[in-house]
Amino acid sequence: MNAQNASPDPAPAAAGHALRGLVRELFTLKKDPLPPMARPRWLARLPHTLVVYAAVFFGSLTSVQLQDHYDIHDPSIVLLSLFTGFAIISALFRPIAAWWLGLLNAGFIAWVIRDHVGQGQAWPWTAIGPFSFAPLILLVALRVPPRVTIAVISVSVAAGAVAEGVFKPEKSRSSLLVALLVFGFAGLLGYALRAMRLARGQLVAQETLTEEERARRTLLEERSRIARELHDVVAHHMSVISIQAQVAPHLVENPSQELKENLAGIRENALEALTELRRVLGVLRSERPDDPANPHHPQPTLAELDGLVDNVRGAGLEVTTETAGIRRPLTPGVELTAYRIVQEALSNCLRHAPGSRVEVGIAYGPRELHLCIANSAPTRVAAPSPGTGHGLLGMRERAGMLGGELAAGPRPDGGYEVSAVLPMDLPGGAVPGTEKTEKAS
Repeated sequence: MNAQNASPDPAPAAAGHALRGLVRELFTLKKDPLPPMARPRWLARLPHTLVVYAAVFFGSLTSVQLQDHYDIHDPSIVLLSLFTGFAIISALFRPIAAWWLGLLNAGFIAWVIRDHVGQGQAWPWTAIGPFSFAPLILLVALRVPPRVTIAVISVSVAAGAVAEGVFKPEKSRSSLLVALLVFGFAGLLGYALRAMRLARGQLVAQETLTEEERARRTLLEERSRIARELHDVVAHHMSVISIQAQVAPHLVENPSQELKENLAGIRENALEALTELRRVLGVLRSERPDDPANPHHPQPTLAELDGLVDNVRGAGLEVTTETAGIRRPLTPGVELTAYRIVQEALSNCLRHAPGSRVEVGIAYGPRELHLCIANSAPTRVAAPSPGTGHGLLGMRERAGMLGGELAAGPRPDGGYEVSAVLPMDLPGGAVPGTEKTEKAS
């Protein structure tokens, strides 16, 4: 192949793109306020209060150390102390910019104390320098991806290493190892807290979606009930009126032309009312009556189960899946029912068994689909749930519509298990569950 026609290697291009993105994130000045705690509400601003106290504490401690340990009484130490506290408070709103400010302030402190370092004193970071800088690392790690946190720690340590290699006083001792350990701990703590906050947000989003889905299905069930009543009562009477109007002229001897026309008008109006009623019933039975552009919205199937499991994992549960047998397409009713049963069972695990391990098993038999969703005992206390207990009832109704069975109950190890058996071949070729209306759970 001609060298001019050879396609470029994508690896260097991807690496260059990632590096440029990292540089942009390291030099951004965008505003990124520290979010309040979600719960409990009365502790929402506790992190902000602690940061302010830390700023005052480390700012004062910097001033005391510069005077007592390095015998510096220059007015500049007041400015350096104020910058130490100001950088920490600024990290509440602009973490990357505050980190740069703190690093610059640390450089000024190292330069000021360079000629005052005694035998065995720490340099370029003072004895408390890494600890007063650690809140900046922590507040950065709470808001940025891990790769940016690693870059921030690396730049901070590298700046100290360069300063030590070029300007290190003869009597000083290196403080780089202490700085590396303190910064690393602060970064790991920030990463862990950030991961917990993101997982909590995903859990709230998942619970919100579940509640919205449950409310939507409840509404659909109510609309279906109204549609059935309209069909059974109104449509029946309108049909009777139409038939009676058609038969009436034959029951009268020599009916007048006016009577025939009136009865024909009654029959036409009854038929027109029946047509309009059928249209209204179609709207009531539709899942999306306000979306004419998408009247046949695709229902979820077992092929989308991986995405559901990933969402639950992101919300903090350890979920494993196992499939046995030959995986093959099923009727839409079986696919939808199986997906909804797994979805409801996983939602129950999120609400009632936080911290548990969940196993989702799907077995394809010759004529039946077997489902098993089992969780271990929860490791944390479950928050109070506003659920009404209709979830299991809805799952049983779904399985029963297909002629299947569903069982649920506690396990000896303190966990809970939901198992279902759904027939694959439905009698008479019926495909329940493909209608627009779903059972409420």
